Amino acid sequence: MPVLTTDAESETGIPKSLSNEPPSETMEEIEHTCPQPRLTLTAPAPFADETSCLCQAPHEKLTIAQARLGTPGYFCHRVLNLVTCAIQYGEGNGTPLQYFAWKIPWMEEPVDRPVRVYADGIFDLFHSGHARALMQAKTLFPNSYLLVGVCSDDLTHKFKGFTVMNEAERYEALRHCRYVDEVIRDAPWTLTPEFLEKHKIDFVAHDDIPYSSAGSDDIYKHIKEAGMFVPTQRTEGISTSDIITRIVRDYDVYARRNLQRGYTAKELNVSFINEKKYRFQNQVDKMKEKVKNVEERSKEFVNRVEEKSHDLIQKWEEKSREFIGNFLELFGPDGAWKQMFQERSNRMLHALSPKQSPVSSPTRSRSPSRSPSPTFLWLPHKPSPPFSPKAASASMSSMSEGDEDEK
Repeated sequence: MPVLTTDAESETGIPKSLSNEPPSETMEEIEHTCPQPRLTLTAPAPFADETSCLCQAPHEKLTIAQARLGTPGYFCHRVLNLVTCAIQYGEGNGTPLQYFAWKIPWMEEPVDRPVRVYADGIFDLFHSGHARALMQAKTLFPNSYLLVGVCSDDLTHKFKGFTVMNEAERYEALRHCRYVDEVIRDAPWTLTPEFLEKHKIDFVAHDDIPYSSAGSDDIYKHIKEAGMFVPTQRTEGISTSDIITRIVRDYDVYARRNLQRGYTAKELNVSFINEKKYRFQNQVDKMKEKVKNVEERSKEFVNRVEEKSHDLIQKWEEKSREFIGNFLELFGPDGAWKQMFQERSNRMLHALSPKQSPVSSPTRSRSPSRSPSPTFLWLPHKPSPPFSPKAASASMSSMSEGDEDEK
């Protein structure tokens, strides 16, 4: 939004340029040339000394309500939404239009420049808690330009302690965060009015917990009193101190891990005895892993054998049932073999015992005219050979054949 500058003021304290009388002096319009938020993420965020805010227009102090209005386009969009809700839902539900009218901030004026929000910290071992805090600072207002200040190694070691990452690594970590628009190197530990004026900072974002350091109960106390402090929420369960605590607690595990990856004992600051101990423990772990793998493989083999044996037993049971059924059909009480044996035995009995003539058959009477039958001379005959099964069977077969011919 152009800023109208004039030296003279009316009696009521309102600039002549905004009163009903035409201005007597020329007005100069100064455009805001502040850097805009990043729209693309194809490059890392710049450093403050590379892209400083050279805007010559005065940066008037903003209220939180005014900052939340956003740009004029966003403000108009919000008013249009409220008017639409009043038309669509207000009259139909009996809600008076004044209910929606008071929600429109008529007394506030949107700004046509980004709201410059500042967040500072150490950002050692940059993690998700840091990223979430920066995301909250970035989304506090509709059109925010997030500046992130990173303290140097000297200040950090003096007031807080040693860091794992050096200042250059911490700077680069912040530059590649998607929510950061600008990184300020060697940020002060306590914010001064000169620093806030130099970077044209509107608000400071940090968690609301008092941060006691550098001889002060809360280094953000003067920022809160000036109405420039906007609180953010901490992420529970994650912090740089927690990560370092995990590493210290499991120091032996990570030392052995790095030795196994090729780091030397000198690089890890490990003594000769501890190095041998760690390497021996690594060998023991390898043997345990091999034994574990063998056990798992043997279990798999046993399971496969059990599955196959179960299948074989099931197949054997099916085959055995089939075999027993076939045996009973052949040799059982009503089997085919018994019927065939009975048929054979009946034939043999029939062959050995031929049919006898009837006893009550009439005898023929001799005629008196006939002469008596001649008397046969009984000649001596040879003795019959001894009985043999083969001869009996042969005779039985011949007799059976004769019976069939007779039939």
